[in-house]
Amino acid sequence: MSSKNNSTFDPMAFLAKADGGRSITRYQADQVVFLQGDPADSVFYIMAGKLKVTVGSPQGKEAVVAILDQGSFCGEGALAGQQRRMATVTTVTESEIMRIEKKAIIRVIHDEPAFSEMFISHLLARAIRVEEDLVDQLFNSSEKRLARALLLLANFGKEGRPEAIIGKVSQETLAEMIGTTRSRVSHFMNKFRKLGFIEYNGTLKVHSSLLSVVLYDQPHIER
Repeated sequence: MSSKNNSTFDPMAFLAKADGGRSITRYQADQVVFLQGDPADSVFYIMAGKLKVTVGSPQGKEAVVAILDQGSFCGEGALAGQQRRMATVTTVTESEIMRIEKKAIIRVIHDEPAFSEMFISHLLARAIRVEEDLVDQLFNSSEKRLARALLLLANFGKEGRPEAIIGKVSQETLAEMIGTTRSRVSHFMNKFRKLGFIEYNGTLKVHSSLLSVVLYDQPHIER
C-alpha cells in the first residue's frame, strides 16, 4: 500500500473489523489496565481517553514514564519477548481500550502492510519520545520540564488544534513525570497562571505562549 493511502489509514476502524482475538473495555478514571509483573500476553490500543504508565521499584518508589493519548498503543513489549509487564498502566480519564491478543496482532502485522507500516511508525515515534524525555531530564530545569510536559499533555505539536487537558492530572503526577517535588510543581503552575500561560479552573488549559519557557533559555529561572 502506498504511503498516500496509508496517510488516511484508520487503525481503529481496521481493528474493529479484525477477526477474533480482541475485546473492548470501557474504564473509569484511575482504573488499572494492567499491573507491573502481569503476564505480557496482549497489546492495547487506546480508542478514547488518556493512560498513565508508571514504573515501581522494589523500594516502593514510583515514577511516571509516559502519558498516552487516544490513538496510541501500549504493552508492545509482549511482541519483543517480554514475559511480564515492565510497567503499570492506569487510566487518567474515562477511557475506551481495545485489547488485542498477541497472536492476533502478530497475524495482522504479517498480513496487513498498511497496519504494519502504521505500527512501526508508532514504535519509532515512541523511541524518539523516550530519547527526548531523557535529554529533557538530564539537561533542562524543572520549570522547563514542567512546561514541556504540559504542552505534550495538551497535544501541542500534533496535527489539529491543541486541546485542554481533560480530566484531573494531579500535581503529584506532574511531579513524578518530571522528577521534582509537588511543591516545585505548585510554584511553577502558579507562576505560569500569573503569566497567562495556562488557565487552571477545574479544567487545565494550556496556551501556546507556554512555548516561550521551552524554546528560550532564561537564566536563574527557578528563583
